[in-house]
Amino acid sequence: MIQQLTIDSPRRNSERGFSVIEILIVVAIITIMSAVAIPYVYSYRKLYKSEEQSLKVIDLMREANQMALNRRRTIRLELDMTRNAILLIDEGSVPAKLVKAIPLEQPGTLRMDVAPAGITIPDPPKYDTAVFANDAIGHMDGDTPVINNRVWAAKFKSDGSVTNATGTPISATIFVFPATSSTSDTPTDTRQVRAVTIYGGSGAVRYWKFNGTTYAAG
Repeated sequence: MIQQLTIDSPRRNSERGFSVIEILIVVAIITIMSAVAIPYVYSYRKLYKSEEQSLKVIDLMREANQMALNRRRTIRLELDMTRNAILLIDEGSVPAKLVKAIPLEQPGTLRMDVAPAGITIPDPPKYDTAVFANDAIGHMDGDTPVINNRVWAAKFKSDGSVTNATGTPISATIFVFPATSSTSDTPTDTRQVRAVTIYGGSGAVRYWKFNGTTYAAG
């Protein structure tokens, strides 16, 4: 009986687990590490959103270009601030018909309908900032007519060019950045400003990253 107790005693000691003090120390370490990491994670998520939305715009521009070339008809791309989405509209139909809508981040998270305050346009090419206005042309979304939304529109032609509503080649710069509020043009961090330029003559697209001082091609 005495021998059995002697053999089992170390095993019982090893199964005691953690003390309350040890658990509190671990919790304190996790709390400190979380407090340090959260601001960096939040900043990274903001940066990622600028990147993601810019690349989304570029992808849809390239898709509109290819669709226009393949279908031999005009495809209108709209950045629709009223619907908060990127739209592809087939103008080969009468009336023009919506073929794709991709949602954008909420204006309280990102802005793209104005230029960020204090940030110059990428130079070269120094194309003017995209101008948003009420859409007087409109389109059909299924059986529903849509008109007068606040948009920036570009028509991708079957010859590869990009024009405005009157058929004039359009070259423009679109900014994407987190703002201090949905009505402010002040970036929360200038290093998170992104820009997309569209070349009206060829439909080529270029992506820019602002590092707080200057632009670099993305």
